[in-house]
Amino acid sequence: MKEHPLQKLIYHHKNNPNIGIYSVCSANPFVIDAAVSFAKKENSYLIIESTSNQVDQYGGYTGMKPKDFQSFVFNSADKLNLPLQKLILGGDHLGPNVWQNEPSSVAMEKAAVQIEAYVKAGYTKIHLDTS
Repeated sequence: MKEHPLQKLIYHHKNNPNIGIYSVCSANPFVIDAAVSFAKKENSYLIIESTSNQVDQYGGYTGMKPKDFQSFVFNSADKLNLPLQKLILGGDHLGPNVWQNEPSSVAMEKAAVQIEAYVKAGYTKIHLDTS
C-alpha cells in the first residue's frame, strides 16, 4: 500500500517542527482557487475539506454531493495547473450530527452512507464525529 502524504509529513515533522500543511474548509470558488494557487506557488500539498453540512449524499447546503465537490476542486487544480497528487480531500466532522433530530439508528445509517460516499469520491482524510 502506498504511503499517504500525511504519513510522510508526520515523519518529516518529527525531525523538523517547522514543516506543516494547511487545510482549507470552504466551498467558495475564490477561496479554493486562492488555496490552489498558493499550493502551486509553494509546491506544497493542500488539504481541501468539506463538512457534513456543506456536502453530503443529498447535496448538503452547497447542493454538492462528495463526487461533485471532488470535481469542483479538481477543476480548480486543473485550471491552475496544480498536480492532483498534491491535493488531499478531507471530510470534516462526518457523522450523524446533521440528522440529530432523527432517531439515532436512522441518523447513524445516514452517517454511514455519507461516509461511504466521501470515501468513494476519493477523500482520504476522514474526520469522524459522532457527538
